[in-house]
Amino acid sequence: MDRIFALFICLFLVCSLQGQIGGDDVFEFMNMSPSARATAMGGTYISIFDDDPNSGIQNPALYNKAMHRQMSLSNISYLAKTNFGNLAYVHHFDSLFTMGLDIQFANYGKFTQTDATGLILGEFSGSDLLFNLGLSRQQDKLSYGINFKAINSSIENFNSFGLAMDVGAAYYDPEKEFTMSLVFKNIGGQLSSYTDEEKQATPFDIQFGISKKLKYLPLRISIQTHDMYKLDTRYNDPALQESGTLFGTDTIQKQYTADKIFRHMIFGGEFYFGKRVRVRVGYNHLRRQEMKLEDVGGLLGYSFGVGINANRFKLDYGRANYGFSGIGANHLTLTLNLAKFSLPKFKKKKTNPSS
Repeated sequence: MDRIFALFICLFLVCSLQGQIGGDDVFEFMNMSPSARATAMGGTYISIFDDDPNSGIQNPALYNKAMHRQMSLSNISYLAKTNFGNLAYVHHFDSLFTMGLDIQFANYGKFTQTDATGLILGEFSGSDLLFNLGLSRQQDKLSYGINFKAINSSIENFNSFGLAMDVGAAYYDPEKEFTMSLVFKNIGGQLSSYTDEEKQATPFDIQFGISKKLKYLPLRISIQTHDMYKLDTRYNDPALQESGTLFGTDTIQKQYTADKIFRHMIFGGEFYFGKRVRVRVGYNHLRRQEMKLEDVGGLLGYSFGVGINANRFKLDYGRANYGFSGIGANHLTLTLNLAKFSLPKFKKKKTNPSS
């Protein structure tokens, strides 16, 4: 335990010194929500310890034996007709560890290729692909895990390859239905860049989350924090400065302390209607603040979804809002419990010895 804690502290110190900010890294598709459930909960859901095989994609410590032989297929219709998806599978090895396999893809469609004068030369496409291997081990109420990621990105004739990893830990109390987790995400960078320019880092993040299922209500509430290595995520807009004197010769920048704090937070609620139906809502303050117009936000930053649990499969839908005119992302996830699908057995025909 002491060695694991020391490892987390070392990783935190090393990564915080990098000082990464938005726009300085590559492979941003790695921040996409891996499942409709996570989309409905605000985009990040790292503190749920159950049989959802997609949970380990965001925090490898969440892989557990309840996910054994669960396979999930997800697809999200994103902005500008881009498409993201993933295929996940989890297998538990008794008394050893739980292993998760995941393939993520991003398809950005076709683009018109022109020369410097605007002459159309044809079309080109762009896509990203990620392979993930996750390993987790549980000891009593504590679990820890690691994800190894190989990333390939291509646009037209340019390609880039990179490696990254996630390191996470989780504490789960089944009696109190309480989960707490910490994860260092996307530690790595490019091994080869699109051109001969300087290689860039992957979109590193430190996330912390807690969730609690209420005792007398069929509701699980969660709070997730992100970008913990960077205290101020606001854009320092000169237009928001206020005059500090009567004649306006000096300017004072507002502090926006509350806004800076809540930009790190995502709030979610999961309502349980029996064992079969779940309704989810989420609120992402950073998303709302970055996309709203002046003081008009509408439903920006809010997300919602529903999940249906059957005996052999689960079907989840999530919706995240990004604009006022119905602009958003629709996410579908189908999870199959392969352990409950048995192959048909064929009886051998008895042969007549007298024939």
